[in-house]
Amino acid sequence: MGTMADAVITEYAGTRKDPVTRFYQYGRDGVRVLDTGKNLQRLYVFGPSADMMTERDTIMKDKILRRFIFDQNGMLEETFSFGQRPRTFRYENGGRQIAVREGGQFGAVGKLFTFEDNGIVETAWGRDGETERVYIFEAGNASILERAGGWYGPITRTMVFEGIDASVFREPEAFLQFLVFTERHNDDVNAGLLKSAADTAHGAGSSPPRGKYAFTGKRHTPSDTKQETGEKEDDSRIDVIPDGDASLDDSHPEKPRERKSSEISYAERRSGRQS
Repeated sequence: MGTMADAVITEYAGTRKDPVTRFYQYGRDGVRVLDTGKNLQRLYVFGPSADMMTERDTIMKDKILRRFIFDQNGMLEETFSFGQRPRTFRYENGGRQIAVREGGQFGAVGKLFTFEDNGIVETAWGRDGETERVYIFEAGNASILERAGGWYGPITRTMVFEGIDASVFREPEAFLQFLVFTERHNDDVNAGLLKSAADTAHGAGSSPPRGKYAFTGKRHTPSDTKQETGEKEDDSRIDVIPDGDASLDDSHPEKPRERKSSEISYAERRSGRQS
């Protein structure tokens, strides 16, 4: 295994045949999250002691956005942004499970991570919820597969490790650290950089991508308007006859054009009066 300073994790949006979405530089001082152009997107700094990690602003690096405190019971996430609630990650069953609570240690369990022989299962919607994704540690300690919905679900992400073994993150505290810096943000999904688990699970049955300015609201028809206003619908539709068939169906003689008074001569007016 290489030194921490050399460790790089490459993230693919699906399998290794899919595009690269991000790079993670994992060093002794922290983790740098880079986009495909090697631009810094997020920054995590390890504290002087081994029990703390902070997320910093990428421009003002002294500004702390979030703080993660580790102890023998798990991890506490402290947020410094308005409207964001803290989360607690607590070990259960001797470290074989991690319960995630929103709003502090007395909040309801929102997620559950269970450590199994083949990998780690993430359950959403409480203890009795459904499997949202699994993390599979592949043979050779060189990669982690993320699958949606279960062990045989579609692959949503692949993490390839260089300079560090993937098995390092099987340990609960290290996995929590891995979970934080590889976390999906809404900005990532909205920008199309990552596949969401729901989109990948639908596979070929998903709807085609929409344009950036496509109208996504309900389109009203005349019948919708009448139903909403309570009016009785009448059959006032107009049947349009194509121009090519107009000469076949038109049996009425052409009506003479009415002339203006200025177009009628004095002699015509005089003869009309005599008759």
